[in-house]
Amino acid sequence: MDTQPPLDAVDLSIMWDRLISITDEGSAALIRSSFSTLVRDGYDLTVLIFDAKGRMIAQSAKCIPVFIGTAPVTLSHMLEKFSPETLVPGDVVISNDPVIGTGHMFDIAVMRPIYREGTLVGYAMSITHLPDIGGMGFSVSATEIFHEGLRLPIWKLLSAGVVDQNLVDLFRMNVRVPEQVIGDIFANVSCTEIVARQVVDFMAEYRLGCLQPLADAILHNSDRAVRQALEAMPDGTYRGSVNVEALDEVRTLHCAITKSGDTLDIDFEGTGPCVRAGINVPFSYTRAMALYAIKCLTTPTIPNNEGAMLAITIRAPSGSILNALPPSPSAGRHTIGHFVFPLILNTLAEILPDGVSAEAGLVDVLTFQGQQPDGTAMSASYACTGGFGGSQGLDGHPALPGSTNIGRTPIETFEAGSGLTVLCKELRTDSGGAGEFAGGAGQVIRMRNDSGHDMRVFSMANRTLFPAKGLFGGGDGAPREHWIDDLRLSGQGMNTLAPDGILTLKEAGGGGYGDPARRTPDAISEDIARGFLSEGVARQRYRR
Repeated sequence: MDTQPPLDAVDLSIMWDRLISITDEGSAALIRSSFSTLVRDGYDLTVLIFDAKGRMIAQSAKCIPVFIGTAPVTLSHMLEKFSPETLVPGDVVISNDPVIGTGHMFDIAVMRPIYREGTLVGYAMSITHLPDIGGMGFSVSATEIFHEGLRLPIWKLLSAGVVDQNLVDLFRMNVRVPEQVIGDIFANVSCTEIVARQVVDFMAEYRLGCLQPLADAILHNSDRAVRQALEAMPDGTYRGSVNVEALDEVRTLHCAITKSGDTLDIDFEGTGPCVRAGINVPFSYTRAMALYAIKCLTTPTIPNNEGAMLAITIRAPSGSILNALPPSPSAGRHTIGHFVFPLILNTLAEILPDGVSAEAGLVDVLTFQGQQPDGTAMSASYACTGGFGGSQGLDGHPALPGSTNIGRTPIETFEAGSGLTVLCKELRTDSGGAGEFAGGAGQVIRMRNDSGHDMRVFSMANRTLFPAKGLFGGGDGAPREHWIDDLRLSGQGMNTLAPDGILTLKEAGGGGYGDPARRTPDAISEDIARGFLSEGVARQRYRR
């Protein structure tokens, strides 16, 4: 084994970037080989590298926020089940347990130990959203976790390179689109092999006997950067709350943030209990969204790694809607979980007014189940976005995802896999909130069922009752609406779309920032010219 050379700042920067590039190459391989449009086009994935101690030191740039901070927890549970001493080259461990993973069973975590010259030097992991996992499908309609699909314990998919065919058969018999699901799982297997091989080559190139000294430096630098940013904030305890729609109920999410020196404590005490629907949020997801919010406010340019999380503690009451445990279902946990981000920003707005934005219209996710025109089984998901919130010096961007950065599936790809035809996709005029810096417009999408069969539509909408709030005098955005033909839907639940029926999605606008009276005439004229605002509403909002 090579002798470890000393690290200086230049070496650290080069090697750190190299590790990130390895994870990016892994994510590129995933995108090229995945069947799922949520992975291939939406980038609902992450790729990570850990050192031999199980510390996360590099994460792919293509990564949605829910994957910040969840993977170290997943790996620790995997290593409790299969201790490092019992692992061998060629082993691949998987799990989709929402409690130890990303909060719902649709995300599969695939881990491969990395060996160099027979010594365990680290771990490679990838996580992607599967096209289906059986049960009721990707929806909020379940009342127990057992309805939601196949929940796997921590399991070896490969032992010393040999595939467990019984596990593959278990997937095949329990999902609607087995070739897609199994194909995506093995895309993850290939991804981790690519990452592991490149890590070994990287270590040989830089004569690294182990990853620990490099990991120590990465984690230390990231921790120091976060603590320096926290020290610049005034000490104190700041409180906030937000109401969210929970099917036929309303839940209030409470938050108390205590900043003391170079540490931050986030406590969701007082948040309401779980509901009997798949919108409950396991703590892993709550923690990830909270970490994401603080990262945006403190060190947005520092690459993700475990060191950036050390100064922050997060708590939520057990059994609350932000710390759900089985049997509470959680397939649509984003429906509530995406409110954690704006809740934290609103709570800290008084001390960081230039660093926060007004609330966003958030992301709208639907699942369609039925048959293709030729009668084959179909399960497809579609994600569409509301407008982003305005912020100091910036209007909110139209149709930009808030609380996440998921990509958009091309219409042609979605149509080919769903039996639906998209008739219209345009900006929703007048949906963004008024302000010195206006909220971003939502969008209107209309699609027709051309499959020739009844289609089940599972809606996981939020912002139907509580629109995106403006900040510092800005106006609220327009709420979200779902329609089938002339019938307005609740936004959360299952409905049937008959052949030739038309589904209309009116996506929520973002909140405005600052006093609307301060918006310049040129900005208002540009809003009208770009279709964000009608002339009549412009006169009403801005008195001009």
